[in-house]
Parts: sequence; C-alpha cells; structure tokens
Amino acid sequence: MVDPDQPDPRIGAALDHIRNRIAHAARESGRDPAGVTLVAVSKTHPASAVAAALAFGQIVFGENRVQEAQGKFPELRTARSGRGEPGPLLHLIGPLQTNKVADAVQLADVIETLDRPRLADAIEAAAQKAGRMPELLIQVNIGEEPQKAGIAPDQADHFIEACHRRFGDALTGLMAIPPADIDPAPFFRRLVAMADRHGLARRSMGMSGDFEQAIAMGATSVRIGTAIFGGRPAPASTASPDTMPAGSGSRLASLPD
Repeated sequence: MVDPDQPDPRIGAALDHIRNRIAHAARESGRDPAGVTLVAVSKTHPASAVAAALAFGQIVFGENRVQEAQGKFPELRTARSGRGEPGPLLHLIGPLQTNKVADAVQLADVIETLDRPRLADAIEAAAQKAGRMPELLIQVNIGEEPQKAGIAPDQADHFIEACHRRFGDALTGLMAIPPADIDPAPFFRRLVAMADRHGLARRSMGMSGDFEQAIAMGATSVRIGTAIFGGRPAPASTASPDTMPAGSGSRLASLPD
C-alpha cells in the first residue's frame, strides 16, 4: 500500500523508466538527452500526483484546462518557493479560449496552443496588462484533421510570420499531434521542416506511444502522461469553457497525452 504521507514510489519508478527511454532514444539519434524536455502531463490527476513527481525531480508539467491548473499550481509553487525549491513549470497544452487567456498568461510558463489570430490578439493584450509574456508555441493541425485544434498547414507559414513579428523571441516553436493509428513519421518530418523554415528551435511532438520516434526526428519536448501517472479518472465535466475547441462547434478539442 502506498503511504499517503510519502510521494508515490510508482510515479518515481515510472519517471525513471521514461527518462531512461528518452535518453536512449536521444543517444541512438546522435543527440544529447539534455536537449529533450519531458513534459509530464498531469491533467485530471490531483495536486498530490504533481507533488509526488516534483519530489522525484520532475519540474515541467502539462495541463489542458486553465481552471484545473489554477487548482494545483499556485499552491505548489508557493510551497516550493518557501523551501527554496524550483518549479513547477507549467505548459498549457489544451485548446485555449479567449475568455481564459488572462488567467493563462498569469499562470503558464509556456502556452503551446496558439493557433489563430484572435487568440494572438488576446494573448498580446493580456500580456501587456499583466506585464509578463509566457513562452509561445504555435499548434499546427499537422494531419489536417477536422476534430483537432491547430492552424491548418496551408495557413501556418503566414501565421507563424505574423506571430514572429508580433511576439518576437517569445515565439519559440511549434507543437503538433499527428493522426492516430498511422505512421507519425511524415507528420513529425513536416513539423520539423516548418520549424526550420522559420528558425524556431522548439518542436513539441511525441506522446506516450510515439515519443521515441519523435525524438529521432527532432523533438525537443515530449508530452507524456499515462505512462507516468497511470490512467486518468474521468473529468467532472467535458464542456467547461476552457476546454471547448476554438472556432465552430464541429471542432473537437485535441487531447495531448
């Protein structure tokens, strides 16, 4: 039985296993493992799971929902800061509605899902008001799937250029989720080529089932959840404002793992 007063050792063991796989994949590709960031996706898991991962040295986390992240990260940051400990760093990896942008800008270290001009407008305004700008990645709907968020590939170059002019060095990379159940390699390759064209160093691609292949093709961060924290409990609601997809009701939210 797991001691509720101690960090869950299963999370520590899972983190060690994933880190070893990341390091092996990087070395097999002639890369430095330090060049790949593990984003531990803690969505729908309690703050205690994040605290356990922090105890085992994991600093970077991913969340889909602004509201859920608000219930975990401020308190954890305050506690860590009081002990002189770093982190946690928060990546927002779910579709972001404009009515959640002010909170997102205050809370997130990285927003990975910038995907439309209206959202860019809202982020710029919120950042000016808050006096801080999180790091930004543009999400590309690399497989052109109607159920997923992200800028369409045929619109991406123009949007990236516009965001680069607007945000400067705050725009650091691209994020994508390839189609399920087919070889992700062509989609990873396409994202890397797009990032290279625009001089963007960050490539957030690869999840639990394909992160080693993503690393081989140039991923600089991988988003892994279930393999670290186990299966996710069903969220209380699937239709909160910050999880509904951007744009029309026919677009479904993408769910990075």
